[in-house]
Amino acid sequence: MIPLPSHPILSPTQTRLLEERLFGADEAREWPAMRSAGRALARAIRQDAAELGGLEPAGRWLVVAGKGHNGGDALLAAAFLLEMHPGARIEVCFPFGSRRLRPLAARAWRELVAYCPGLALVDGPEGSYDLLLDGLFGFQFRPPVDPAVLRLIDRLNALPVRLRAAVDLPSAGLVRADFTYATGVLKTPLLAAAEAGRLRYLDLGFFADETLAAGLPAEEADPGRVLLPEVLRPLAGLRPSASDKRSYGHLFILAGSASFPGAALLTVLAALRSGVGLVTAFVPERLVPAFAARTPEAMWVGWPETPSGHLALEGEYLWREREERASAILLGPGLGREAETLALAESIAARAVVPLVLDADALQPGIIAAGPVPRILTPHAGELARIGGRGRIPAGAVLVEKGPLTRIVAEGKVHHALCGGPVLARGGSGDLLAGLIGGILAQDPPEPVWAAACGVLWHGRAADGLARARGQTAVSVSQLLDFLPDALREIPG
Repeated sequence: MIPLPSHPILSPTQTRLLEERLFGADEAREWPAMRSAGRALARAIRQDAAELGGLEPAGRWLVVAGKGHNGGDALLAAAFLLEMHPGARIEVCFPFGSRRLRPLAARAWRELVAYCPGLALVDGPEGSYDLLLDGLFGFQFRPPVDPAVLRLIDRLNALPVRLRAAVDLPSAGLVRADFTYATGVLKTPLLAAAEAGRLRYLDLGFFADETLAAGLPAEEADPGRVLLPEVLRPLAGLRPSASDKRSYGHLFILAGSASFPGAALLTVLAALRSGVGLVTAFVPERLVPAFAARTPEAMWVGWPETPSGHLALEGEYLWREREERASAILLGPGLGREAETLALAESIAARAVVPLVLDADALQPGIIAAGPVPRILTPHAGELARIGGRGRIPAGAVLVEKGPLTRIVAEGKVHHALCGGPVLARGGSGDLLAGLIGGILAQDPPEPVWAAACGVLWHGRAADGLARARGQTAVSVSQLLDFLPDALREIPG
């Protein structure tokens, strides 16, 4: 498998050894890294706060800082945020006392005081806060937690707070967070941290020389890697001037039914935004007039229907007349589970000579096993259980496990996508993802796993853009399409 732009996920032990290699316990080298972490935290928190309409100009912030580096990161993040929000009122809580701060955390504390000489020290926070910054414990924390600190954590969790941000890890796995920002390295405990909220990875350049991470002691199970936005760079660049629609592939889509017409339309709309040159959609014939009027860019083929409004086997000749034109195939959105339609999808999958995307109702054991061509499967948790879990996935297939933390599994390797969020928790978001992946697959990426990774990251980054611009609640999933261009244009150079 051609490597995807990504960074390894490390255990706390591996992270400690990597940091020893990077910094050699030299505070002069660690301080710039801490400042980078603080600035990256401030920038990311400000971005994510946009989903709530932004931080209040004169908001009340609470920083809970432990003795070590996490406390220092949180204090510096507050200082950098204050540059952007000078009217904020900051309260700082040191559960272990300010005199027990380690040298770099103490230096960060002095820097915050210099920015905000009027900040307040509190022992027992009370009232409501615009922002809570949790820098109490880091990845080297070892239980048990002191009873007095446990009482503080209970108080923190009970406070009314608009945005809860945890530095690196939610402290002791107990402090509740809306977002957890992994600084420099994404640590394995975050993948199963119930209180972590949404995960963000802040790349601080620790893997600029990946040889430093080579030879770290192996763990029992490889947790995988975190995908980087650079996966999308090939889609974000200039296209060759001497190209036409045939240069960018032709996606065939078999989708829709009388019961689920919208799934087919959303899938086609997303495919058309993927950069693919041509899209042909095979849908129930009753849908074609409205769909063609709504979206004339696609080629719509009306398909004979069963009495219940699903695609009938008798229409397979329509596919066979055209199939040699396809460079990729997408089966499933809105098809329904009528036996005749599923038999049709299985027949098409078995005949296919180009890569497949199987989504929604096409995720059936017989269909995913039909034929030898590469395939991408896009199940949510319920669909994955229906097909028997990871163990039933054909060799060579790419699995996109959709969920709050989407995973891409190929050739035994796992990649995690840390984007998207609750704005995607609505009907139709999976149809958009399938259309994007199918359209990218039709453009002949290096390997199918690249189409899956690009589709997932692009979809998630556009969802983040939608939530930041419009909030999470009063939106429709089709609005995500309008945030696809900016999600590409913001890829790091």
